[in-house]
Amino acid sequence: MTTGTRTGTRTGTEIVIAQTTIDDELKAGELARGAVELRLAACAHIDPPVTAVYRWKGTVETATEWRVSYRTTRDRLPALTEWVGAEHAYDVPEWIVLPVTTGSAAYLSWVAEETTRE
Repeated sequence: MTTGTRTGTRTGTEIVIAQTTIDDELKAGELARGAVELRLAACAHIDPPVTAVYRWKGTVETATEWRVSYRTTRDRLPALTEWVGAEHAYDVPEWIVLPVTTGSAAYLSWVAEETTRE
């Protein structure tokens, strides 16, 4: 059974998961679909709504948000970061990037292939 390598694929491409949240379900769908259509991410998952409690401009706020998680490569990450920043409605959107240290070689290769520009 092959679980992949530290870099994520047979070709050495590093795979990452990048995440943001937004308070509008339709906009979450647009952020997910747009990134995949532009090959900035191989796929995007939209998690069910969660309750976020946070401090903003001196006030504790509560909001319902949807998390969008993108599977992409380290090479495509700068373009994805720029695109999400331009498309996002928040002044300071959450943007967290998590390394993928291992996984299915076939899946991680698919992520790399789907984010390659044609």
